[in-house]
Amino acid sequence: MREIAKIAFAVLCLTAFSAPLAVPHAYAAEAAKKAEDKPGEAKKAQKKGGQRPTLVGVDAVREEPLEQTVPIIGRLVAMRSGEVSAEIAGAVHTLAVNIGDHVKKGDLIAELDSISAKARLELLNAEILQAEADVVALEADLMLSMQDLTRQEQLKKSGAFTRAKYEDAIQNVAKAKANISRAKATIAAREANRRLTEIVLEKTTIRAPYDGVIMRKMTETGDYVRAGDAVVAMLSDQDLEIEADVPSNRLGGLDVGAELDVVFEDGSRHKATVRSVLPTENPLTRTRPVRFLPVFDNTMSGLADAQTVTVEVPVGARRQVVTVHKDAVIKRAGGSLVFVISEEKAEQRRIQLGEETGPRIVVIDGLKPGDQVVVRGNERLRSGAPVKVRKGS
Repeated sequence: MREIAKIAFAVLCLTAFSAPLAVPHAYAAEAAKKAEDKPGEAKKAQKKGGQRPTLVGVDAVREEPLEQTVPIIGRLVAMRSGEVSAEIAGAVHTLAVNIGDHVKKGDLIAELDSISAKARLELLNAEILQAEADVVALEADLMLSMQDLTRQEQLKKSGAFTRAKYEDAIQNVAKAKANISRAKATIAAREANRRLTEIVLEKTTIRAPYDGVIMRKMTETGDYVRAGDAVVAMLSDQDLEIEADVPSNRLGGLDVGAELDVVFEDGSRHKATVRSVLPTENPLTRTRPVRFLPVFDNTMSGLADAQTVTVEVPVGARRQVVTVHKDAVIKRAGGSLVFVISEEKAEQRRIQLGEETGPRIVVIDGLKPGDQVVVRGNERLRSGAPVKVRKGS
C-alpha cells in the first residue's frame, strides 16, 4: 500500500508540471509559422553581408578654367554729378523739386520770373509789324518815283524836257530804295532782338540736364539768383563706373577691354570691363586708379555714389584644372581623402590638393574629371561600404 501511494503521488506531480511546459512550445510553433510566411525579411537582413547601404549625396569631379585673382576694394563713381545753375538773372518763381526726387532729362526743376521777358517779346512783335508796314509804304513811294523817272526819260527828245527834273527823279528813286533797305534792316534787327528775348524766356525755365537724383537745393521760391548761381545739385544714380586703386605690380592683366568680376556687399557678382588705367600713381601706396565699366542687369537698384564693391583683379594666366567640391574632402592625419563611388560602394582615396576656388578646391593628384565623390553622408563611411545615391544629388 505504501508503494502504491508513492506511485500515485509521482503521477500527480508529473501531470501538474507538464501542462505549463506545453505553452512555450505553442508560441515557438506560431513564431516559426510567421517566419515561414515572411521569407523576404530574412533575405533583406542577409543582403550584402547583413549591412544596409548608406544614403549619400554625390558631386562630380570636373575640369574647368582657373584664373587666380586678388580682391581689391573699389567704389562706385557717378559719371554725371554737379550743380544745375541759372543761365540768366531773375527771381525764383517756382522750385519744382525736393531733395531725393528722381528726375528724368528735361523734367522741370525751377522757373524764374518771366513777366518782363514776355512783355519785351510782345513789344518787339509789335515793332516788327510796324516796320513791315513801313516797308510797304516805302515800296509804294519807290514805285511812284520810278514812274516819274520813266516820264522824264520819255521827255528827253521834246522841248518839255528839263535836266534838273530828270536828275531829281533819279535821286528820288535812289532815296526810295535806300529807305526800303533801311526799313528792312530795322526789321532784321528787331527779329534778332526777338530771338534773343525768346532765348531769355526759354532760360527762365530750368530743366534737368540728365536722369538723376536731386541731392541739394541752393535756393527757394522768392529768392533772386544771378546768372551762374546754382539752383540744385544732382547726381546720376544709373550712369556709374567703378574705380579701384590697384597695386602697380597687379596691372599686367588689366588691359583696356579685359573682363573681370566685381562682388557687391550682398554677395551678388557682376561683370566689368577695364575702361582706363589712369596715368598717375600714389607714391605712398604704389597704386594707380583704374576705371571699370560694370555690366548691370535691369534688376539692379539702390546703387549709390561711393558705394563699396570688391574687384577681383587677375594675378595669373588662365589654365585648366581639376576641381572637387570642398564638402567631399575629409582631413585626416597624413593628408586629405575623399570617398569615390564605384559599383555602389564607397572607395576611399587619398588626394593631393591645391588652392581653393570658392566652394571648390583644385586637385593636383588622385582624381580625374567625372569621378563621383561623396559630399553628404561621408562622415562615418568606411572603404568598401555599400552606398545608395540620393535622388537629385
